[in-house]
Amino acid sequence: MKIESIEAVAIEIPLKRNFGGSTYAVTKRCTVITRARTNEGLASEVYNGDNREHGREIVRLIHEELAPRVLGKEVLEVEKAWHAMFALTHTSRDRKTLLEAISCVDCALWDLVGRARGESVGALLGGSRDRLPIISIGGYYMEGKTLADYGREMEQYRKAGMAGCKFKVGGLAPEEDLKRVQVARDAAGPDFVLVVDANRGWNAHDAIRFARLIEPLDIGWFEEPCLWYDDVALMAKVRQSTRIPVTAGQSEITSHGVRRLVDAGAVDFVNYDVSEGGGVTDWRRAAELCLSAGVRMAHHEESQISLQLLAGVPHGTFVECFADPDRDPVWQAVWANRPSIRDGTMEVSRQPGFGIQLDWKLVERYRVG
Repeated sequence: MKIESIEAVAIEIPLKRNFGGSTYAVTKRCTVITRARTNEGLASEVYNGDNREHGREIVRLIHEELAPRVLGKEVLEVEKAWHAMFALTHTSRDRKTLLEAISCVDCALWDLVGRARGESVGALLGGSRDRLPIISIGGYYMEGKTLADYGREMEQYRKAGMAGCKFKVGGLAPEEDLKRVQVARDAAGPDFVLVVDANRGWNAHDAIRFARLIEPLDIGWFEEPCLWYDDVALMAKVRQSTRIPVTAGQSEITSHGVRRLVDAGAVDFVNYDVSEGGGVTDWRRAAELCLSAGVRMAHHEESQISLQLLAGVPHGTFVECFADPDRDPVWQAVWANRPSIRDGTMEVSRQPGFGIQLDWKLVERYRVG
């Protein structure tokens, strides 16, 4: 069975307000949908990426640069196809965007493998879990938002069936962000998972100060605490200075970058994003590195993909989503067969591949390329 065609579509959905963290803004929900077909009529359907305003360029790369390297290969030759695509990174001036495009194709190919074998991607990776805990990303900085609003937000996540929240910090002084996290913890209660994410917003001094301030609040992890330019060394310093586990990896684009995080002793969790790196093929390498080092695997957003990946490895942890309907209309509406959420967990689909079905009326409405 050979790969016969690859099609990519970019969509952009305007959001009602800015869902920004300490170092970025999000005003549109952008993603890329990839469909691969075989000469025997088997078809895959996946989507990758959350804030892909360069979706048109990813679509161009897939159609013009990557598809010619993959078409005609056997469906089961995923590793061979990945290396053929990755070879382009050696001469590319924009490796990050190219790797995002490679991820789209690689995920579509893994979806095809699962469909060809009649197994989910999680099963292909060796996993057998039926459900995974799910947390919502939230705690965004918004004009006019009060401390009481953060408390009500946590209550809404509980009602939505979430096990916890990844709460945005790093945009204010440590003492001011402490107030926001304290309100969130008080409102959520002691059995609610609360982790914090600074999005590389602080220097090491402020990150350590903040970590020590929030240690009594039973925080599950402190994500990307330090500024981008030397964050591995700085994170290792933060990790040595607090009891709170440190998480990073979403800003890496290869498993080699993940290896450097692990070798530096900078992380307790790695949340390497399959859509930012080289797809499932490279995520699996990163997961194996972490397993041997005693580092647990999380995943940055992308529950439509991460659900299968984290269920497929023994050290997988939380699935992430945006429970606020205004933040992620793709998760809420375009993903037509999203698995059930109950008692803080999300069902792991046993459908072949990733088992994703999309509402193509909505896709056509918002497509830009």
